[in-house]
Parts: sequence; structure tokens; C-alpha cells
Amino acid sequence: MKLQDFIRDIPDFPKPGILFKDITPLLADHQALVSCADQLAALCPNEVKIDKVVGIESRGFIIGAMIAERLGAGFIPVRKKGKLPYRVNSKSYSLEYGKDTLEIHTDAINPGENVVIHDDVLATGGTAKAVCDLVVASGGVVVQCNFIMELNFLKGRDRLTAPIAVLLNY
Repeated sequence: MKLQDFIRDIPDFPKPGILFKDITPLLADHQALVSCADQLAALCPNEVKIDKVVGIESRGFIIGAMIAERLGAGFIPVRKKGKLPYRVNSKSYSLEYGKDTLEIHTDAINPGENVVIHDDVLATGGTAKAVCDLVVASGGVVVQCNFIMELNFLKGRDRLTAPIAVLLNY
């Protein structure tokens, strides 16, 4: 299935000059959604057992949970500051449009657990780098970062040290 057929371009969102890649049509189509999750799970390495899949708020939750199910792993949400109800570890970072803080529960990842991080898009890499830092600070091992798409011209992969798997490149 050609997943790029389900990515909609939204010009000037969230601000003028940005061409936003909208995955909503992909999520709305059952076959595209299932195919995307299957393809991303298939990109995960087979040589190690994946214990947890970390999904980044908010679009990373949807397919991240589906990947976890396919891998027989647990799912961990990483959320923006103040959204998680339990004790958290926090990481502030810069992103395309300013600064933000992400949080993970302190008991979400056990030392030595193998983790795949998932989000919809790899842009500048700030968000993914912050999540990698949170996973490592929790004692986890980042086995791979998975993305539906990568915006190559923003060079986000240069900020990450973990292996990267991507379905679509723009």
C-alpha cells in the first residue's frame, strides 16, 4: 500500500511558510492504518526482544500502541508537561516553533529494557532527542527510533544516535 497517498499537505500550518504533513487521512482509512502499523513493526529489529514502545504525544500514541501490540511489548506514553498523573522525569528541549518539556512516568521503564521510540514525523530531531534522553535516564536502551515520515531537509537524524527507521521521506 502506498502510504504517501494518505498524507495531506496543509500549507501555512501552524504558521506561514510551513508545509504541514497531515496523517489524519491515513488514520481515517482502516487499511492504511493497519498497513502503516504493520510496516513500522516490521522495521523493528528481530535480534533483540523489544520490551516497550514509547509513543510521543500525541500522534505517536496511536500507531505506537499498535506497534507495541504487534511486538508483544508494553506501551509507554511520553506527554507534555503536567499531563501525566504520577511521578515523572522531565526533559526540556527546543523544537521548530519554540521550547517545550516532555515527561515520562518514573516507573515506566525498568533498567535494561529495550525500547523503540515512535512518532509520526522526524523533523528537527529535538523532540525525539529529548525522548531518547528520557529513556536512557530511566535506564532503558533505545534500540530504534521509528517514524512514519522524515523531513530530510531539516536534518533531524543528525541529532539522534540510535538507529532510525522511516517509511516515507520528504
